[in-house]
Amino acid sequence: MRRLLAAAGVALVCAGCGGDGDDPAPRATASSAPTTRDEVVADQAEGGFDARKIYEQEAPGVVTIVSRFGSEAGEGSGFVLNEEGEIATNAHVVTTGESGALRRADEVYVEFADGNRVEARVLGADPNADIALVKVDPKDLKLNPLPLGTDDSVDVGEPVAAIGSPFGQAQSLSVGIVSAKDRAVASLTEFAISGAIQTDAAINPGNSGGPLVDAEGKVIGVNQQIQSRSGGGEGVGFAVPIDTVKRSVDQLRESGTAKYAYLGVTSVPLYPQLVEHFELDVEKGAWVQTLNPGSPAAQAGVKAGSGREAFQGTAFARGGDVITKVGDQPVESADDLSGALARYKPGETIKVEVHRGGQTQTVDVKLGERPADIATGG
Repeated sequence: MRRLLAAAGVALVCAGCGGDGDDPAPRATASSAPTTRDEVVADQAEGGFDARKIYEQEAPGVVTIVSRFGSEAGEGSGFVLNEEGEIATNAHVVTTGESGALRRADEVYVEFADGNRVEARVLGADPNADIALVKVDPKDLKLNPLPLGTDDSVDVGEPVAAIGSPFGQAQSLSVGIVSAKDRAVASLTEFAISGAIQTDAAINPGNSGGPLVDAEGKVIGVNQQIQSRSGGGEGVGFAVPIDTVKRSVDQLRESGTAKYAYLGVTSVPLYPQLVEHFELDVEKGAWVQTLNPGSPAAQAGVKAGSGREAFQGTAFARGGDVITKVGDQPVESADDLSGALARYKPGETIKVEVHRGGQTQTVDVKLGERPADIATGG
């Protein structure tokens, strides 16, 4: 509500803070526990996208969240996860501050589509994914859980619907398409959220925390922010990808916090001209530029570049390792590093394949836990 444009009337939001290897580590999945449901629309391959039916089916499970911080208040959106009263939203909807200094709202209220308004408690907030889990007492409430999709089901160009409370206008629907996938956008820390969904569906202040829904009525992302020069809904909207949401919610449910695996590198993607100019021996991978002192990668012997050489308007450090595999998952770009680390937990030891001086080497890295604040990624 206060730091990201999708939930407040602030200005342009940065889209790329943090570095490369920053994604949630746990591998568990959240349960949406929906009751019996009717099929929302026809097969998407047949061109079926019925916004009216999607709205009728899903809007009852979308809520407005009102948070009070002393004498100030703000609004955002959220959606029901299960019949136990759990609701997903953005962390910035129910907290203030950043990273390790998050302060929860003094009071949180949830307004349902049927007019009920009840107090809620924050079970946990994850600043790295900008996700929070809140809970209401389900007694005497008719809850309508929304089904959750998967990242693999999302395709560029597919139609989507955003439901939420822009400018306090509850139960509002906007439609658009998935404009792009795998974007890196700002979190509440210095690490970026990787894998974000870009959409041209209208995302305005107050939409934060609401669902981005596909043609089957499944939630594929949590609307999080908009980049706009004017502050209006004509900007570019972004949603936290649903697999990231699931991992975050599962940890918040269990412990109230979310932990992330940490490698401790910053890297850049390769492209043909860069490979040729610096005479790199591989065409794909994450080219290590710097290592954080004492980081897991540094302790394992991963090599960073040295010096700075300008090429095509950017300064690069020459001589660093190119990471090409994490565990059994290939790393074809710097962005892939985040997804690869997402499969692991802090404390696990994994094999990292690097290319150095024309040779392939494998190092064992014991992953650390991502620090609360650090200016570089990994």
